[in-house]
Amino acid sequence: MSETAAEAVPAARGSSFYLAMRILPPDRRSAMYSVYGFCRAVDDIADEGGPSAERLDGLERWRRDIALLFAGQTPPNLGDLAEAVRRFGLRKADFDAVIDGMAMDAERDIRAPDWATLDLYCDRVASAVGRLSVRIFGLPQEPGEALAYHLGRALQLTNILRDIDEDASAGRLYLPREALDAAGVTTDEPLAAAADPKLAQACVEVAARAREHFETAQSIMAAAPRAAVKAPRLMAVAYGSILDRMVKEGFAPPRRRARANRLRLLGALLRYGIL
Repeated sequence: MSETAAEAVPAARGSSFYLAMRILPPDRRSAMYSVYGFCRAVDDIADEGGPSAERLDGLERWRRDIALLFAGQTPPNLGDLAEAVRRFGLRKADFDAVIDGMAMDAERDIRAPDWATLDLYCDRVASAVGRLSVRIFGLPQEPGEALAYHLGRALQLTNILRDIDEDASAGRLYLPREALDAAGVTTDEPLAAAADPKLAQACVEVAARAREHFETAQSIMAAAPRAAVKAPRLMAVAYGSILDRMVKEGFAPPRRRARANRLRLLGALLRYGIL
């Protein structure tokens, strides 16, 4: 296992993503660890302190490494990822899209993007990862692409709602400008917006969109081969339970960081025959 993939295992341990990976067959699990390691590495670059130019340079080094990998000149730290690319037909465009998404964070602190920009961000940092993942899971191309589109957005919008206060502390505000305007939140200064009670109404709109994506993803998975959707089903249950908890408790400050419902996760494991 390469250094990047090996570092990903303890980093993921304890998360619902790790649980979803653990139920995969060994070859698919190893491939997912490699993809996860790549995602962790570029995300860490985007989130680390320091000048924007330095972070963008770090991402460009990864872009060059990915280009070398697909040109048949595998960098020493990407041996496992090269094997995953070969075995499962992973595409360079999806790796590049993930880097593009991280560059959006590295260029400047995101503050109240419009819906179109937020959707592009979600596609790059979440649905592109989904497009890599569904090939490893073994889904046919058409339903796999559709599942990546909808489940990726559902998961990322849920993350945005869960991490409002953490993101605000880092100078970021991912909630869309249109939803904030409709709710009467007039500032895009992250800490001030996060403390505004009116923010809760903007979150309700984002939660509704996440719910629509979850529902469409569930329909896609219901029609897909059972073995190919065990891992994404588990992810959907975990993040769906987080969304449900946030909606139930409300989004007005002060907010508690919501966690996945363990009973629902256990039920999913039993229901889908994973255990």
